[in-house]
Amino acid sequence: MEMRFQEAAAQFLSGGAKLKPFFPFPRAEERAAFEELPDALKERLILEGRRWQGYSWPSIHATDYMAFSRTGNRVNFENIYFERRTALNSLALAECVEGEGRFLDEIVNGIFALCEESAWQLPAHNSYARGAPQEPLPDSSRPVLDLFACETGAQLACIHYLLKERLDEISPFISLSIIRELERRIIAPYLKEHFWWMGSGEEPMCNWTPWCTQNILIAAFLHPWPEDTRRQILQKASFSCDCFLKDYEDDGCCDEGAQYFRRAGLCLDAACDLMDQVTGGAFRHLYQWEKIRNIAAYIANVHVDGKYYFNFADCSPVAGRCGVREFLFGKRTNQPELMLFAAKDYQAANEEIYQEEIYRLNLYYRLWNAFTYAQLMACDSSPPLRRRDIFYPSIGLFIARSRSFSLAVKAGDNDDNHNHNDTGSITLYKNGEPLLADIGVESYTRRTFSSQRYEIWTMQSGYHNLPSIEGMDQRDGPRYRALDVHTDLTEKHALISMDLAGAYPLSEPGRFYTREVILHKDQDRITLTDTTNCGNVILNFIVSRKPEISENRIYTAGAVMEFNGGQLLTVETLAITDERLRTAWDHDLYRIRLFMTDRIFKLNIE
Repeated sequence: MEMRFQEAAAQFLSGGAKLKPFFPFPRAEERAAFEELPDALKERLILEGRRWQGYSWPSIHATDYMAFSRTGNRVNFENIYFERRTALNSLALAECVEGEGRFLDEIVNGIFALCEESAWQLPAHNSYARGAPQEPLPDSSRPVLDLFACETGAQLACIHYLLKERLDEISPFISLSIIRELERRIIAPYLKEHFWWMGSGEEPMCNWTPWCTQNILIAAFLHPWPEDTRRQILQKASFSCDCFLKDYEDDGCCDEGAQYFRRAGLCLDAACDLMDQVTGGAFRHLYQWEKIRNIAAYIANVHVDGKYYFNFADCSPVAGRCGVREFLFGKRTNQPELMLFAAKDYQAANEEIYQEEIYRLNLYYRLWNAFTYAQLMACDSSPPLRRRDIFYPSIGLFIARSRSFSLAVKAGDNDDNHNHNDTGSITLYKNGEPLLADIGVESYTRRTFSSQRYEIWTMQSGYHNLPSIEGMDQRDGPRYRALDVHTDLTEKHALISMDLAGAYPLSEPGRFYTREVILHKDQDRITLTDTTNCGNVILNFIVSRKPEISENRIYTAGAVMEFNGGQLLTVETLAITDERLRTAWDHDLYRIRLFMTDRIFKLNIE
C-alpha cells in the first residue's frame, strides 16, 4: 500500500508547525460576501428557506427505527430523517443570505431536533462490525459512525460556524448543545473506536471511507478543537485515504459507477483539499499524482449525454448532474477539459441540480456551490468536448463512441462493490438516448446487502444484456470473470472480445462462450458476435422502448437490430414501479429473449 497521504501528514506533523485556522466560507455576519452573490441565486436560496418556515419537525419514533429490522423497509425512516436535514440546511442558507433573522427560530428548532435524536446512524447501518447484523435500536451511549452520522456532524459544525454569533444572541446554550453533541457523537468515537471504513491496510474499502472521512474533517476543523485533537484526526484521516486508494488502480476507474463516484472520488477530493488548507499546502502535490488525476477525469469519460451515464452495478443511468465539485476537482488537478465538462453540465441543468440528494443533504457542498456559482455560470461552455474512447483494465470497462452511438461493455468479474452479475454486458445509446439498457437497482432494503442479494431480479445476469447458458445465469464472486479479454481502439473502429464461460457455473471443462463487440466508427454501426460450444443458450436484451419485431429484425428506440443465428422466444414487459428505478425510467422496459439456434449468433445494430 502506498502511503502518500500519510507521508504528507507525517512531514507536516513532524515539522512542528501548527495547524491553520479553517475559514472555507464567509460567516453570516460577513454581509458583503453574501450580498455579492448573484441575485438569482439569492432569490432561490431565500425561497427555499421560506418553504420550510413553520415546518413541523416530525418525530422519529422507536418503531420507525425498528421497522428496518422487522420488515426490511428503510425508506420510511430515511424519508423523515433526510427531510429534517434538508429543511435545516435550507433554513440556514436562507438566513445567511437574507440576514434579517426571520429564519433563526426555525433553525434553533432544527438544531435541537437533531441534537435530541437518540442516534445519528441509519437503522441499516446500526452495527459495530462490518457485515454484522444490525441492532433493532441504537445504543445512545455508544454512537456508530456511519455515513450519515458523520454527515450530520459536518452539517451541525457548518451551521455553528456560519451562525454562532446570531445563535449566541438568542442563547449561549445552543452552541454548547452543538459542541457537546459533536464531541460525544463524532470526535470522541472517531479517536477512540475503530470502525471498518477507517481501514486497516488489508481489508477492501469502498465509498464509505472518503465519504465519512471528509465529513469527520469538516466537523473537526470548522471548530477550534484542541490542537492535539486536530493533529490526531489529521493523522488518522490521512491513513484512511491511503487505505481507500489502495483499492484503486492507477487508471482511476470507480468500480461502483458514476453515481458512487460522487461519494468516492469527489469526497476524496474534499478531504484532500481540507487537509491541504489546514496544513498550508502539505497535500497540494498529491493533485498532480497521476492516479488522482485519473480519478478526477473518470466522471467525464463515463458520461453519455445530457443526464445519462454508462452505468453498471447499483449505479443508475441517471447518476446526477455535475457542478461545483467536479469543477473544483478539475481545477485542482489542472484539467481544463474536466472543468469545461462540469460547467457545461451545470449550466444545462441549473435548476435540476438543486434537487439532487447530495446537494440537498450536505451543507458544505451547498456553500461551495453558492460561492462558486458566479464562476461556473460565467464559464464559456461553447467549446465542444473532446470525447475519447477508453478501456479501464482495472474493472474491464470499455467505452467507445461514433457519430450516433455511445457504447460501453463491461468485462472484469462479478466481485465489484455494489456488484451485479453483469460480466460481459453491453450498454448502448443512440443519439444520446438509451437503446440497450442497464436497469440499475431498486430502493435499498434489508435484502440488498444480505445473503439474499442475488434473489433480487435487477442483480441477476438474466436481466442484463447477457446470455443464459444451459439454464444457468452468472454467479457472484471473483472467480466468475471474463477471460482472454482483448481490446483494439483505432480511429476507424473500437473492438472488445472476451470469453464469458468463466462467469457461469459450467461443470464440463472445455466450454467457451466468446463475445466480440465492434463499433464501426466509419460506418456508424455495431456488430455483436457470440460464439460458443455450449448448448441451450438464451440471449437476453433489455431495451428501453417497446420493440417491434419482424422476422429477424428488431425496431426500437430509433435503431434497427438485425440478428442471425437466433429465434425469438418472448418479449416481456418489465414494469418499472419502484420509486428509485423510476428516477431513471419513467416508463416500462422490455426484455427480448432469443434462443440461439447456431453456434454463432450475430447482431447488427444501425
